[in-house]
Amino acid sequence: MDEVIQVTQWLSSITPRKKAKLFFFTTHADAPSPMVGSNDVDTHEETQLPPATTVALHNFKNIDEFLKKKVNTFSCYNVIENEITKTDYEYLRFYSACKYLDVVPPFLDLEKISAIQNKFEMTDEERDYRLLLDSADLVLEKVCDSLKPAGVSQMWTALRKDRNLIRGVKTIDIIGFFVDPNPTRIKECLFFFIVRFLQKADKINRVNTNRLERLIAQCDESSSCEEGKTIDFIIDSLRFYPTELYPFGFCLIMCVIEGRDGAMQEIEKTMEISRHLGMITHTEKNPTKETTELVKKELMKPKYQFYSSFTCWFMSHGDSNSMVLADGETLEREWFLTSFPDISTIQLKPKVFFMVSCRGANKFSLKGDEFEGQSATCDYYDIGSALIRNRMLDITDSVRDISYVQPMMDTLVAYSTILDHLSGRANTHGSIYVDRACVLMSENISRGRSLTEILEHLSQDLHEILQETMDEDRMVYKQACHYDSFFRKTLKLPYTRHPKEDVHSAPQ
Repeated sequence: MDEVIQVTQWLSSITPRKKAKLFFFTTHADAPSPMVGSNDVDTHEETQLPPATTVALHNFKNIDEFLKKKVNTFSCYNVIENEITKTDYEYLRFYSACKYLDVVPPFLDLEKISAIQNKFEMTDEERDYRLLLDSADLVLEKVCDSLKPAGVSQMWTALRKDRNLIRGVKTIDIIGFFVDPNPTRIKECLFFFIVRFLQKADKINRVNTNRLERLIAQCDESSSCEEGKTIDFIIDSLRFYPTELYPFGFCLIMCVIEGRDGAMQEIEKTMEISRHLGMITHTEKNPTKETTELVKKELMKPKYQFYSSFTCWFMSHGDSNSMVLADGETLEREWFLTSFPDISTIQLKPKVFFMVSCRGANKFSLKGDEFEGQSATCDYYDIGSALIRNRMLDITDSVRDISYVQPMMDTLVAYSTILDHLSGRANTHGSIYVDRACVLMSENISRGRSLTEILEHLSQDLHEILQETMDEDRMVYKQACHYDSFFRKTLKLPYTRHPKEDVHSAPQ
């Protein structure tokens, strides 16, 4: 069958709603810039004009043409070995969106997808199409689904009032001031236009969504929300780190086994809870300075930008400033905690570091006969008052910027003990902190708990446990854990355990 006929038949089988979503997912705003030497060019007009004309003319002609062009580009595209191009990213994104929406073209060359995944050095686990979907876009899709056409129209009216933001933008004028989004699936096109416009204007990104939240807050709840939804519910959904679908993120487990009883148990527990959370996991046993540098270099590879979050468990002996590695060398804790969050592929993603090691030799010891022989180690807020609001600074958009981000932002560091103190271990089961952390995370899957809520519970739980030193004194003591957070959103555990799909995204 002629390819033109195949493409036409494929487009005619897709509903307008899915066309709007396919366009949205395919024109991801945070796509990497073209690689050095690439001739790929991404224009503002290419991604903004089709939805603008769809809203203005109430037809999907330009979106159809855009999708046809994409399909034709991929059909003619020759996968070049080694060099990763912008088209490689677009091809993977297009396929994953089609798979997610269940509209995969029967004529799409899956062998090319497999070849591109080879260029990214993707493992079997990483070839699951869900990894390639941008979780922030999935959250925005849910926001759109929660709004009625009237709600999106009200957002548009509010946006048009910001003269400084829209001045000189031709696509804004194409749509006009007042919009009737009621015709079939025009709502989706208008909402996705607003989102991509704000992203291109550097007003929102996957973490900074305040500008979008303010537009939604101006909607009339009675006419703008779908049944069962409220304005607060919709805005709250934007205040969590986007970690939709599988995988929940990438988990790096670094564990020194030499001289640490129970270390293998630590690895097993952290691997098990990572799998339960839906993470793809890599374990580095007995890390050295050399292997630590190699791991850091590995995380710089382009494929890691597809992950929604990053978690690291680092388990070793240590002191107040450093961790002891397998070869006896030490690794400065501050260097590790500042250099890893600065890796570009995990920027604007939640990064969690569990630092499990002693930070000194001090102990919070307990004295008294009743403690002898007892231990576990033997085996925008709502301003209701106008008066208060009037006293607050008027922070305008002109003094806001989301382009430059301090590397430690979106990072949380959880310590197994406080500075200068011991981190307790059980004879056979390893770190008590690791054990309790894994238990509490496992128990709270599907309960909608945030990571910080669990860490607070962990702090309470761990501090109740009586531990005993392994020396001759057999001193009973308590351990206190804590965390430092630079989070800008809330990180929730997944509601369900996300299993790996039985079928890979492309043939091997």
